[in-house]
Amino acid sequence: RSNAGETMAWSESVDTVLSNKEGLAAFRTFLKSEFSEENVEFWLACEDFKKTKSSTKIALKAQKIYSDFIQADAPKEINIDFHTKNDISQNISEPTLSCFDAAQSSIYCLMAKDSFPRFLRSEVYKELVKKHQDRNQKRWLPFL
Repeated sequence: RSNAGETMAWSESVDTVLSNKEGLAAFRTFLKSEFSEENVEFWLACEDFKKTKSSTKIALKAQKIYSDFIQADAPKEINIDFHTKNDISQNISEPTLSCFDAAQSSIYCLMAKDSFPRFLRSEVYKELVKKHQDRNQKRWLPFL
């Protein structure tokens, strides 16, 4: 797929953006402008966490995610419901690879339903599409 085609494909789903390096960077820039980049940072931290093999690292990473995103007054506190937050708080002393799944799912839905549609209407996204279209035209029309 061409870059322009890829950029256009991002509009299909938030997954497409999250799995593409340039798309993710653009989405993060957009979320920063809305003061909600903690959502994508939390989602990425959870994705990384789920790949953790060693039990020592699981405990360390879980604690870091908890202190960065979940606990009250965390520096990048995410907006999740009380029950989800409470469940995590009760289980954080013996974390499992799925201990953040409910919170990650909740944040994913928030990004998909709320931030993502706004991202597609944003200047950040429009500029990126334009940049890729211009690049594509130059490739096919070298005399321009």
